[in-house]
Amino acid sequence: MQNQMDTLPLLLLLLLPLTALLFAYLIWFHFLARNLTGPKAWPFVGSVPVLFKNRNRVHDWIANNLRSTGGSATYQTCIIPFPFLARKQGFYTVTCHPKNLEHILRTRFDNYPKGPKWQTAFHDLLGQGIFNSDGDTWLMQRKTAALEFTTRTLKQAMSRWVNRSIKNRLWCIMDKAAKDSVSVDLQDLLLRLTFDNICGLTFGKDPETLSPQLPENPFAVAFDTATEATMHRFLYPGLVWRFQKLLCIGPEKRLKESLRIVETYMNDAVADRKETPSDDLLSRFMKKRDAAGSPFPAPVLQRIVLNFILAGRDTSSVALSWFFWLLINHPKVEDKIINEIITVLSDTRGNDHRRWVEDPLDFGEADRLVYLKAALAETLRLYPSVPQDFKQAIADDVLPDGTVVPAGSTVTYSIYSAGRVETIWGEDCAEFKPERWLSVRGDRFEPPKDGFKFVAFNAGPRTCLGKDLAYLQMKSVAAAVLLRYRLSLVPGHRVEQKMSLTLFMKNGLRVFLHPRKLRDKTGNATSP
Repeated sequence: MQNQMDTLPLLLLLLLPLTALLFAYLIWFHFLARNLTGPKAWPFVGSVPVLFKNRNRVHDWIANNLRSTGGSATYQTCIIPFPFLARKQGFYTVTCHPKNLEHILRTRFDNYPKGPKWQTAFHDLLGQGIFNSDGDTWLMQRKTAALEFTTRTLKQAMSRWVNRSIKNRLWCIMDKAAKDSVSVDLQDLLLRLTFDNICGLTFGKDPETLSPQLPENPFAVAFDTATEATMHRFLYPGLVWRFQKLLCIGPEKRLKESLRIVETYMNDAVADRKETPSDDLLSRFMKKRDAAGSPFPAPVLQRIVLNFILAGRDTSSVALSWFFWLLINHPKVEDKIINEIITVLSDTRGNDHRRWVEDPLDFGEADRLVYLKAALAETLRLYPSVPQDFKQAIADDVLPDGTVVPAGSTVTYSIYSAGRVETIWGEDCAEFKPERWLSVRGDRFEPPKDGFKFVAFNAGPRTCLGKDLAYLQMKSVAAAVLLRYRLSLVPGHRVEQKMSLTLFMKNGLRVFLHPRKLRDKTGNATSP
């Protein structure tokens, strides 16, 4: 009894400082929370509970928060606190207004690199490739790639790969599905098509994933698995994935196994190109020299190529998936696109309907499709392939709207939200309206004068080098599908967003294909 009484003062001495610290923290948090814009925050855990609650609709949740903070004001910015004590680095600044985006992506470009958190998470897959590097390493690759993407031969090579995939594979698969009255997962077909194309363009090897049997290609499967496992690293605290990597469990085990397959495949590709150089991007990079004047070593070449595959496959196929879904729900837009395609083909191939569908559009024909490009841009405004991106502030900064950005904190710019704000796009911002991208006469594609209103292809020094090629590929594929088929959604199929760094459809896009009867200006009809 005496011992218990003796320990009581000691416990009180220990509890009093802890209680004082807790009380001081709660007071600090109370005054801090009053000045925070955005979702509700709780002591210690920040906004994690409400983020977890909305984990299946993160992009819409962020958009709603930004709209509520902006109101009728000029800017939309909110602060999302993650688990923290008193560290300013525990705050995520989320914004979508063009002035803030211009500040981050161009004006203070050097202050907002990818940062160590992003680079560490993606290093095992992407190394120091162009999408996972900063500074001189990024600049050297950017300059080298920029020279290649401006060459006519690369555009011609892309056209050959795309048209061959459409004519010899995509049309065959879709014709059979239409004949048998069975549905297809259009998102899966498009992913396979763009994957084969970018692999052919990048290192001259065709994985042939878009074949009638829709085979599983070991490299494609491993690449998908590695990408998904890598994304887990960024979505969860670093301590979690580092622990999993140490024990080789969960996503980290899958990542390790997948990277082994990817690296073997890439080693073979590099070896093949050393023996038989070609016009693909890998062969072109093998001729280049690094800053020291030496050829790129094989591991560096692998990572450079993998970066281009990651960018060239998912973005175009995901954009096309949302484009076709929007057309299913907007038949008047579809009719205008069909009429434009027919007008161009009548000029280039005459009025013989059979010639319209015997070959896919070449890039010259696709380049004339102004309204189709507007519809694709409108799709990307509402459903950008990369819905958000992340930067890390090197030094303390202040955004144009007055938001303080502490050094070391993360800044997220929501591309998805930027297309859904009334003060930016008008009261009809939620509508699918390709006309907003056209000149008054409707004969020219006119993007916004403020280039930071639309950043689906990034902006500033990191603007996508393959933007024009992406549009041409998407237009060729879109025209090839629409000329032959009318699409209808499988009854009961739910189109939902998949919560990943790329805006995939969670359940794919299951559609029925109905042969389309085309009519020329004289009213004559035909079908493929």
